[in-house]
Amino acid sequence: MDTLFPLPDPDALYRALTARDPAFDGRALVGVTTTGIFCRLTCPARKPRPENCRWFDSPAAALGAGFRPCRRCHPLGPQADGDPVIRRMLAALTADPTRRWSEADVADTGMDPSTVRRAFRRHYGLSFLELARQMRLRAGVGALRGGAQVIDAQLDAGFDSASGFREAFARLFGHPPQAMTQGAPGLVADWIDTPLGGMIALADARSLHLLEFVDRKGLGAELRAMSAGAGGRIGLGRTAVTEAAEAQLADYFAARRPGFDLPLTLHGTPFQRAVWQALREIPAGATVSYGDLAARLGRPTAARAIARANGANQIAIVVPCHRVIGADGTLTGYAGGLWRKQALIDIERRLARGRG
Repeated sequence: MDTLFPLPDPDALYRALTARDPAFDGRALVGVTTTGIFCRLTCPARKPRPENCRWFDSPAAALGAGFRPCRRCHPLGPQADGDPVIRRMLAALTADPTRRWSEADVADTGMDPSTVRRAFRRHYGLSFLELARQMRLRAGVGALRGGAQVIDAQLDAGFDSASGFREAFARLFGHPPQAMTQGAPGLVADWIDTPLGGMIALADARSLHLLEFVDRKGLGAELRAMSAGAGGRIGLGRTAVTEAAEAQLADYFAARRPGFDLPLTLHGTPFQRAVWQALREIPAGATVSYGDLAARLGRPTAARAIARANGANQIAIVVPCHRVIGADGTLTGYAGGLWRKQALIDIERRLARGRG
């Protein structure tokens, strides 16, 4: 099994289970063969006998083996909450979100930087330092949206130099901050926090044009293309569409909403738009292969073209390209990271069970 945290031997795991050791929360789960249920190792339920235990490194592995999630410890919930490394470093980050962190700073907290890095990559798909930089950049977005001068926003975001701040925005949005605060353009960009990381929403008064995780490769190129189509710039801010997207995403991640009813503008060729519309017709909790999708579109030999269209989707989650998997049932490439794809599929399985 290829994981960042290979499972210890069963005896060690069983000792952790009987001790309800929180150090294993988020790293190991137990499936009880006599009940068909899987739990966190901190679950308060009566402990099974060792011979009735199966050990898993993720909810996806336990579900794939046919186990159901426990209703007492909720193993499909946010496991990062139970990781003491995550809790401690997030508390430090929350206390000072604009701090410019280094590995030496992490070491000064008494934590091993490599342990912190692996823990954050496992739970969030990015390192603690990358998350800290996102927090600082988010602070800068908010300051600029509120009308702050560029130098003030730079200081609020915790960047050591104005040039570093401008370079970060240029990489993210495709222009320096000044170009994004001049005039009142129709398209405006803003940050939306989600349990899987920050997202950039690009909207006008009528529809959502883009929704991407901020660490997606190529986001700057996408925003530059959008900016060119909008007359040379994108503004900072939000519309009623942005507010609706944020509210619906919150409901989705809480497993209260299986789909979205946001107005969308899909920027693509007629073929790409047809693929994206077909994706929106896949119900939450279901997955299809590229071949399945090609057959649905009456293009049985176009699986590769459909895969390319899937990868070109610019409205993540709402246009659910994460519901496409390999023909053998394995996860395939996802621009937001396979860890996010698995998390989205797990959320939608919960939604599907709730409807049942």
